[in-house]
Amino acid sequence: MEEHAHVEAARIPDRDRLLQELRDAGLDAHPTDEVGIEVKTDDDSLLAEVEGMITSLGAPFVPMKHEGVIYIRPPLS
Repeated sequence: MEEHAHVEAARIPDRDRLLQELRDAGLDAHPTDEVGIEVKTDDDSLLAEVEGMITSLGAPFVPMKHEGVIYIRPPLS
């Protein structure tokens, strides 16, 4: 069954970079609101996919899933 996952980035440039990485990985990702991304997915591997993409970007962000939304936030220190 296909579901939609929602990803929130901290800033528009971060959202745009992550959106492109998700699309390059073959995922059906679309921008929503100012810093959101909606991704069609059929399993729970999206969080692992996002973690890998953040690592590949070299971005200092941490993905965190809460109540069905994956938030991309800066590290705590």
